[in-house]
Amino acid sequence: MGILTVEQIVSVDGYAAEADGGIGFMDAADVGNANDDDQLEFLRDVDAILLGANTYRMFAGYWPTADPAVEVVAEPIDRLPKFVISNSLAEAPWGEGSIDILQGDAAETVAALKERYDRIIVWGSLTLADALFEAGLVDELRLRVVPALIGEGRSFTPAALGQRRLELVRAVSHPSGHVGMTYRLAASA
Repeated sequence: MGILTVEQIVSVDGYAAEADGGIGFMDAADVGNANDDDQLEFLRDVDAILLGANTYRMFAGYWPTADPAVEVVAEPIDRLPKFVISNSLAEAPWGEGSIDILQGDAAETVAALKERYDRIIVWGSLTLADALFEAGLVDELRLRVVPALIGEGRSFTPAALGQRRLELVRAVSHPSGHVGMTYRLAASA
């Protein structure tokens, strides 16, 4: 079975979205693409991208036309197979093509996807990530911490998740103050 990694960009105080749902804190420490080398290294082993409907909309409005000379991760994002889980989207355009829409129960759909791909990345997609955490389908958690405090907002895990033990796999700090951490979810006792 494949490895499912959830990656979230979070504030230092652990929020993935502001109280109003915005993500302006991501620009608070405007230092360019501080994590590109780390992201490129990670993406070398990724086989598929999975998005929720809202994150898909944000990505589809930017990444299909992103300049790879400026956004070095644009090439792998464009090249990798992409899926969006949605029971409401009728189509999912991506640049001149489209990406596959997966419908039905998120946990069942993602479990089947993990049978097809060795490594899947879920970016953002907080509602989808909640369902995957609750179903026990998340194998790794990547946090990209932005050097900013926002005081309140939306956590990157569901409130009812409870305590889960994590094993630190990798930590990298950047001169910009950004920190990247990768954790493996420990097996439940």
